[in-house]
Amino acid sequence: MKVAIVGVSGAVGQEFLRVLDERNFPMDELLLFGSSRSAGSVYNFRGQDIVVKELKHNDDFKGVDIAFTSAGAGTSKEFAETITKHGAVMIDNSSAFRMDNDVPLVVPEVNGEDAKDRPRGIIANPNCTTIQLVVALQPLEEISHIKRVHVSTYQAASGAGATAMDELVKQYEQIQNNEKPTVEKFAYQLAYNLIPQVDVFTDNLYTKEEMKMFHETRKIMHSDIKVSATCVRVPVMRAHSESTWIETEQPISPEAAREAFSKANGVILMDEPENKVYPMPLDIAGKDPVYVGRIRKDLCDENGLTFWSVSDQIKKGAALNAVQIAEYLIKENAL
Repeated sequence: MKVAIVGVSGAVGQEFLRVLDERNFPMDELLLFGSSRSAGSVYNFRGQDIVVKELKHNDDFKGVDIAFTSAGAGTSKEFAETITKHGAVMIDNSSAFRMDNDVPLVVPEVNGEDAKDRPRGIIANPNCTTIQLVVALQPLEEISHIKRVHVSTYQAASGAGATAMDELVKQYEQIQNNEKPTVEKFAYQLAYNLIPQVDVFTDNLYTKEEMKMFHETRKIMHSDIKVSATCVRVPVMRAHSESTWIETEQPISPEAAREAFSKANGVILMDEPENKVYPMPLDIAGKDPVYVGRIRKDLCDENGLTFWSVSDQIKKGAALNAVQIAEYLIKENAL
């Protein structure tokens, strides 16, 4: 098994290295690729120093079985043919191909089978907020079809990359020292603040991030489900939170929901309000599953249910989900 990581120097690229090692992913050789700026850097993986190659239009991907790409949509589009032309399966973490009809958009707990049908040799990794949402929705969908979802996200700085996380720390330090905080990665100061905008606004006044949740959820779940989202950036380092309200065709009791979550793949039930037990990003950062709590009946709709979820954006929201797709393909002999 020969594996490549494209964009290894970024936050998700670094997480790929950790996740592949943590999960003892089966491979005989690992290749690392980056921009001309990153080329020549050295990363240690399983005791071996690996030099980063510059990503070029050549035959460097000959013999590669799986390529994990996380270098931005522009790079993915430019190099997709170069990466896949010798038979490598490209599992792409960018937004480049997510809504293309001939590219499967996959969350293994929900639609792993879709990964087998990939005419272009490309599998898209969904947006981080969508991954977290559908992992939580799937066990409830199996009880009764979900007609609509209202969700508000509380998205950590990690969603904007390693430099954004650094900027948040720097802002707190600058404010503490009575200095003007640096604002480069976000539209406004994030420290001591919330920013009700993630990505750019579209013509309907929803942001691209919010529209991703609408379109991607429908594609992954093969459903007519309607998702209305409000995405908010919060001063948290990593792990996104989501407050979710759903309306189902038939009522689902909180007890039935708790039972479904407790048995669901990739979900951890953390719901003991009497003991103040519920998921929080401070506790969930660095962990693999989607944690769910605050499950309760909606007060306005007999068929409504409300819950809260937290998941590490860099792990399950990015690198881990991509690695789980590869593990699924190996298990199913579908490479």
